[in-house]
Amino acid sequence: MNIDSDLVRELAELLNETGLTEIEVEDNDRKIRVAREGVAAPAQMAAAPAMSAPAAAPAAAAPAPETAPAADNADALKSPMVGTVYLAPEPGAANFVKPGDSVKEGDTLVIVEAMKVMNPITADKSGTVKSILVENAQPVEFDQPLVVIG
Repeated sequence: MNIDSDLVRELAELLNETGLTEIEVEDNDRKIRVAREGVAAPAQMAAAPAMSAPAAAPAAAAPAPETAPAADNADALKSPMVGTVYLAPEPGAANFVKPGDSVKEGDTLVIVEAMKVMNPITADKSGTVKSILVENAQPVEFDQPLVVIG
């Protein structure tokens, strides 16, 4: 396996900048996970081979309390791609939006980085930001709810 040490360093810097304990990126058949604590990596290693439904059920149950009002997220703006979401234009800058902000259709809400390309995700309608359902530098999946605008 050819390891891209620059990518590993970049991911480690993202951990430091964002306060996350781990981050994982995947492209084609390569998957890289960087974690701060030695405890987090073995737990993930045990879960990785068991990607079947039994392993997915406990993982899905953990975030459920955070996203309890699932009906409220039904009309949320969703990620159009797999990538890493950023709430601000650059590290240390203010977030594009926060809950309670008024936005117009076309305003940038977040950025999703995919394949080293920064893709602005814009409001699909005008309204007030009700909630932001992701954290900065969090990996996101296709069609994952990002922001609720009411």
